[in-house]
Amino acid sequence: MTEPEFTATGVRIGKRLRSLTRAGQVRISGGRLELLTSYGSEIDSAPVQAVRASKPWFAPDDRALADLNGKRYLLTLGDHDPAPGEPGPPAARRFIEAVRKAAGRNR
Repeated sequence: MTEPEFTATGVRIGKRLRSLTRAGQVRISGGRLELLTSYGSEIDSAPVQAVRASKPWFAPDDRALADLNGKRYLLTLGDHDPAPGEPGPPAARRFIEAVRKAAGRNR
């Protein structure tokens, strides 16, 4: 199995006003984006080329939007990258960049 291109743990994943998990995982591996619960079961996944990742307009820096399979998910990641060796989710900006890079879209 190949090494994931992007992994974030401790991510709050929500859909509209409903929280699906408060300690989920986001993983980009093998050309797919996967949203997982804290137990590792899949919430949703899609090929990275079909995913749209963006920053919500009037939201804190730790939030990102991900559109997968016609559904919009609100991801609450860290507001800054953790120090090397420290636990915690990476910044939302890094997630958006990882999606664009994996899909072959550079800006």
